[in-house]
This record gives sequence, C-alpha cells and structure tokens, in this order.
Amino acid sequence: MSNTSIIRDVWHDNLEEEMAHIRDLVENYSYIAMDTEFPGVVARPIGNFHTPSEYHYQTLRCNVDLLKIIQLGLTFSDAEGRLPPGACTWQFHFKFNLSEDMYAQDSIDLLTRSGIDFKKNEELGIDVSHFGELLMSSGIVLDDNIKWLSFHSGYDFGYLLKILSCKPLPALEDDFFDLMRTYFPCIY
Repeated sequence: MSNTSIIRDVWHDNLEEEMAHIRDLVENYSYIAMDTEFPGVVARPIGNFHTPSEYHYQTLRCNVDLLKIIQLGLTFSDAEGRLPPGACTWQFHFKFNLSEDMYAQDSIDLLTRSGIDFKKNEELGIDVSHFGELLMSSGIVLDDNIKWLSFHSGYDFGYLLKILSCKPLPALEDDFFDLMRTYFPCIY
C-alpha cells in the first residue's frame, strides 16, 4: 500500500502494521474523528422506563450487546486541523458473516450500496478481540490528551466500549458514562 494514501484499509493481515503507524503518530496528532458502521437496530427493550433517555440507552445497550461492529473509521489531526503526512484515516474492517451474524436488512442494504464488501469482511475481516488488545495499547484510549470528535455517536462509543472491555455494556446509563470518561476522557 502506498504511503501517499489518504485512507488506509485495515484487514486482519495488515492490522499490526497499521496499529504501529497509529502509535507512532498519535502523540503529534491527538485529535481523532471517529465513525462506525454497524448492522442497524434489531431489538427494542421492554419494560417501564422513567425517562426517554433511559429508554434510548437501553435500546443502544441491547443492540450493541447483540450485534457486531462492521467497520470503524478513525481520522487523525493536530489541534490546528493539520493532517499527518501520508495517511490520516484508517478504516478497520471487522469479521462479519451475513449467514451467521444478526442484522437489520435495511442497514445491510445501505452499507452494501455504500461499498462495503461483506464477503471480504467474512474472509479477511479483523477479529474484534485481537483489535481490542491492540487498541488498549495504541495510545488513543485512557488518555486525556486525546480529543475525540464525534457526532451522534452513542452507538459508536458503545461498540468501542464493548470491544475494549470484552463485556456487555453496563445495565445503567450512569455506569456507561463512567466507562466513557475512563476510556475517552475528552469528547467533543
């Protein structure tokens, strides 16, 4: 892959190499814009909820716990918005099997139209457990010098917390936000 690429596609065979690049640049490019692709919303919680926020969190929690992340995009810049030379964006493609994994069909249709090759994800995708191990030592989490930039990102951070903790999301929204402050201390 050329060093002049702006976007680096990351699969299981180049994961370690690309994570090494990220570890090398994060000290000087500590602003990270993040987005994920996931297989939609397939479940709604039942029960009595005290607030709309509680209902929305429980919807997020049950779907993140049930489903698998498909893709994660990270773009790095410095405080002035300058991008690193060469690559500035990494697209991580995770193992996902349309025959075995749960999904909402409308989400898969949209992602397919957007260019995601699900056969390639099935065959060459990254194992999320291995990715989680590398993410923990990457220098981009658990550090208040890292500034996370996101928009409507509850599900995005939900999937990352699931990957990092290797556990289902907390039952209570307050505990979710405590974990968020631990792993991602500075979010815009």
